Formats: sequence, C-alpha cells, structure tokens
Amino acid sequence: MNTPNILSETLELPALDGYPLTATLYHAPEPMAQLLIAGATGVPQGFYRRFAEYAAQRGYSTLTLDYRGVGQSKPASLRGFDMDYLDWAHLDLAAAVDQHSHPQRPLYMVGHSFGGHAFGLLPNHARVQGFYTFGTGAGWHGWMPRAEQIRVLAMWRLIGPLMTRVQGYLGWSRLGMGEDLPLGVYRQWKRWCRYPRYFFEDPQMPGLSERFARVGTPIVAANALDDLWAPPASRDAFMAAYRGAPYQARTIDSHASGLGAIGHMGYFRPAAQQLWDETLDWFAQLPSQPRTA
Repeated sequence: MNTPNILSETLELPALDGYPLTATLYHAPEPMAQLLIAGATGVPQGFYRRFAEYAAQRGYSTLTLDYRGVGQSKPASLRGFDMDYLDWAHLDLAAAVDQHSHPQRPLYMVGHSFGGHAFGLLPNHARVQGFYTFGTGAGWHGWMPRAEQIRVLAMWRLIGPLMTRVQGYLGWSRLGMGEDLPLGVYRQWKRWCRYPRYFFEDPQMPGLSERFARVGTPIVAANALDDLWAPPASRDAFMAAYRGAPYQARTIDSHASGLGAIGHMGYFRPAAQQLWDETLDWFAQLPSQPRTA
C-alpha cells in the first residue's frame, strides 16, 4: 500500500464534561467528507493511523481519538481513576461527533468492536450519515470457539481479579492484549460479557434497547469468520438492537478472499486494504447532504 504524505495534526479535544482528550486529524488534500474512527476497547488511536491516512488520501478528512484512560488521554496513573465504561460513548465520542461535523460535508463513522456498541449510545448519532463497523459482537464467551472460551473465562475469573486486586486497574499490556484499562471499564465489561446479548440483558441498564431502536443511520457490520472474539453469530446477537436502521451484515471469509488471517484486529492492518476500499466506496454511494441532530 502506497499513500502520499498526509498532513496530520494533534488536537486537544474536550469531552462533553471537559475531560481533555487527545485526537489526531488527518487532512484530506481534497476533502469531500468527514470521517470519525470509533476504536476498540484498549486500542490506542495510533493503531488506526494507516487506515486514517488511506481514507484521507481518498478525500475523507479523518479524526481519530484516544478515549479517556487510554493512550495519550490517560492520566499519570490508572490507580484510582474513576470512570464509567460508557463515558467513552456518552462523553468522548459524542464530543468528537460535534467537533468533526462540517456544515457542507457529510460525516461518516467507522467503528471497531466497542465502536459498534458506542454508536447506539451517542446522543448525536443522527448527525452521522453512515456507519460501518468491524468486529462488533456481544462479548459473551458462548459465541466463541471452545478454546477461546477457555482463555476468556480464565481472564474474567482468574487473571483479571488478581490483577485488579493488586494494581487497582486491569494491566492488559502485560498480557499483550492492548492498553491497560481503568477499573470501571474492567468491571462493567466483565459483567456485560456474562450475557448472550451483552448489556441489553443487564437489569441495571434499562432502556438501552429503546435507545438503539431509535437509530436510523444506515449501518454495515462486517465480521470475519476467523474473528474469535466476535464471530458472525456474536455480531448478529448484538446488532439486532439496531432494528430501526437500514442494516447490512457482511461476513468475511478472509482466506477465500485472499486476505489471509484477520482475527479481531486485522481489519485495520495494511493487508486489509480491500476492506478499506469497500467501506469508503459504500460511504460514497450514500446521500451526501450533511445531517443535523
């Protein structure tokens, strides 16, 4: 994959509650649309750099961000850092939607894993013209292959409790699984992954199904057959909540398509450029008038 030098700049993005987030804007040489990337849990924004540069080359002025507690938006120590998992949607991504909207250009969003959860939680999702998400699933171990179930249950029942008791947060980086996670994120994620339909079945989270049903933005959810954390059945269990939106499920047979292994993270690696083109081409065929909340 060859892309010309794309100008990027680091921005301070205040969340809706004023928390200082760090974002990166990738300038399109000839912008025709705005694009916001809603990343996965524990994945810093730099992971999406190559996709963002490619999208900018194609005319999408692209914004990435680190959620609070992650990457360049984390405090000096996560011990004692108090936050709710869904702050990433309600306060952080919502602010990015407001900041990255443009009066003359449509705004699109690409999600990864948690990004697909976050979209239905946004108070301003109506400003987004189209949403394409990769690797979004319900998180329940029962949707995963047997060997992955064993690894995930060991994390929830043994490794996670030990780590958080000692450190006061989930030291995920020690496991090579991504950024360390605040305690609030770990506790809520663990709780919701007990349910086949994730937080929709949590009695402490009433009203979520109704909120997701109000989304009317066109959506595509793409999942690879070799995505052990979010196989297609897991996607279908979660994405059924977007019942009011024009929706397409895209199942990727990566080996038959010549893409090689994708897993849960490969959607945004350079070998997946074919998927990037499909995504950006899909946005291009949507109505181009900017939406307002």
